[in-house]
Amino acid sequence: MRDPFSLFDLTGKVACITGSSSGLGRRAAHVLAAAGAYVVGVARRAEALDSLCAEIGDAAAGVAADVADRSNIAALVAQVSDPFGAPDILIHAAGINTRETADDVTAEGWDKTLALNLTAPFFLSQAMVPAMKRKGWGRIVNFASLQTTRAFPGGIAYGATKGGIAQLTRAMAEAWSPIGITANAIGPGFFPTELTAAVFGDEERAARNAAQTCIGRNGRMEDMDGPILFLCSEASSYVTGQVLMVDGGFTAK
Repeated sequence: MRDPFSLFDLTGKVACITGSSSGLGRRAAHVLAAAGAYVVGVARRAEALDSLCAEIGDAAAGVAADVADRSNIAALVAQVSDPFGAPDILIHAAGINTRETADDVTAEGWDKTLALNLTAPFFLSQAMVPAMKRKGWGRIVNFASLQTTRAFPGGIAYGATKGGIAQLTRAMAEAWSPIGITANAIGPGFFPTELTAAVFGDEERAARNAAQTCIGRNGRMEDMDGPILFLCSEASSYVTGQVLMVDGGFTAK
């Protein structure tokens, strides 16, 4: 029997993480680097990527780009693959929530939300899968949400994309898992990130959200470490097409 801890060893693997300038994407970069992976962060803010690389060290590189720009996908893949080689792991943490109510949704807001939250994860994955196929190994981790299954006020566009992420994840698994590439999604509850700043800035609202969970509190950044490492490692080799809710039991109530 092999050492069970070796299942989580990512030494020599290359991970690409979108939305890694802040929040859960940045946390994921630190977690995978600590497990031995080379990490390439992708985000629009170059300065934030520079600070991330400074924190991690020589095992990290940054690529400043807009992943929603489909015309730049091929160039982006080349840039991401340049520092350490083609990625074995792809995490789609970039996202946006315009928080427009159903009556006020604009075409611009709708298109922007779908482009970043749903379209980019597919086309970037499609472009990186060939290299994973050649290796016979790959991990794709999408980001779902509480709104994958729940309707929130002002979340119609965001919720539509996160509902779509669940089906996209299953379809990716059906297409690519026979050749060693697993595709799963993580559905975070309420974590203190830039995207949820308005929620945590309202103490009463944050308390209501905490009370909705089975555990009785909102998420802490470290709560995401284990699930991310699990889905990106050999430990999850027989897990694919799944949405793992990391929400303290919010969706169980």
